[in-house]
Amino acid sequence: MQGDVMQKRWSHYKAAVMKEMGKELEIVERSRLAKLKETEVRIKVRCCAVNVADTLICSGKYDQEPKLPFIPGYEFSGEVLETGSKVKDLTVGDKVIGLNKDTFSAMATECLSEERDLWKIPQDCAFDSAAALVDSYATVLIAARRANLREGDTVLVTVAAGGLGLAAVDLASNLFNAKVIGACDTEDKTSILREKGAFSTINYSKKDIVKTVMKETDNQGVKIVFDAVGGDTFEDCLQSISPEGCIAVLGFSSRKIPQILTSQLLPKSCALIGISLTHYQKMVNQTYRSSVQEVIDMYLDEFIDPHVAEEFKLKDVNDAIKHVEERKSAGKVIIDISQ
Repeated sequence: MQGDVMQKRWSHYKAAVMKEMGKELEIVERSRLAKLKETEVRIKVRCCAVNVADTLICSGKYDQEPKLPFIPGYEFSGEVLETGSKVKDLTVGDKVIGLNKDTFSAMATECLSEERDLWKIPQDCAFDSAAALVDSYATVLIAARRANLREGDTVLVTVAAGGLGLAAVDLASNLFNAKVIGACDTEDKTSILREKGAFSTINYSKKDIVKTVMKETDNQGVKIVFDAVGGDTFEDCLQSISPEGCIAVLGFSSRKIPQILTSQLLPKSCALIGISLTHYQKMVNQTYRSSVQEVIDMYLDEFIDPHVAEEFKLKDVNDAIKHVEERKSAGKVIIDISQ
C-alpha cells in the first residue's frame, strides 16, 4: 500500500489550472509526463511570481488566447529533478531560475522548461527573491542601455504593480547612480520608492506629475523616463521629458495602451523606445540570456535587491492574482509552492 502511495505521488503533481477563460483557477492533481524531450528539464517549483501578464491571461485580456486547460506562471525558482539526454549544463539537484515565456505552466509543484530558459544559481540563494528577480530587472537593464543612461542623469520612473517600475528605481539609483523621481498612485508606495533610492516621489493620484518634475529639475525636464504604467500617465511622461530625452516603454500595468502621434515627439526631439523581454527571447536571444545572467550576478554581488511585497500559498492563487490586478503593491507578488 505504501509503495502505491509513493508511486502516485511520484507520477502526479498539483497545479493551478484555468479550465475556462476568465474564471478562477482550480487546484487540481495532474499526471506527470513520463518522458522528457532531449533539451527539457523537469523542475520542482519552489516559488512562482505573479506578473501582470499572468493576470491578463487569467482575465481573458492577453494578446494571445491560451489553449485550455492552461497553467499560468512563467517566472519561477526551483530545483532540477530530471534532465533530458542533451541537457549539458544542469544536473539533478541544481538550483535554478526559470522564465517559461513560451509555455508558462509554473504555478504548479513542478513544471517542464527548456534548458535555454534556465539559469543556475547558488544553493544559498533564497527561492522567493530568485523568483522575483530576473523578468523585471533584465527588462530594465536592457532599457537603460538602449536609453544610454549615465551617472547623474535625472530619471522619472512610473510605478504601479508587478515590480517592473520598482526594479527601474533600484537599478537606476543603485547601479547607474542616477537621480530618480518615482511616481506612483498611493502614499504607501512612495516610502518604498525612497527606500529603493528615489530622491523625490510623486503620488500621481493627488499631484501633477509634470509640475512636480519641472520643479525638481529647474524646468529642464528629465533625460529619461521609464514608464511601466501607460494610460493617461504616459501623457504626463511625454510632457516631463527634456529636449533630446528618451521615453522607454516597459509595460502597461494600467491596461491602457496610449495612442500617440509621432508629431508629439518633435517639439522636444525626444526618442521613444519599447522593450519586451519576451521579444528579446525570440529575436535577440544572446542579449536576453546575457542580460538575465548579469542581473543574477548583480543580485549576488548585492548591487540590487528585488522587493517581495506579498507571498501566497498555491491554494490561494486566485487571491494572489487579484492582489496584482488591483495594484495593491509596488513589488513582486510571489506564490510559495514549497511542499
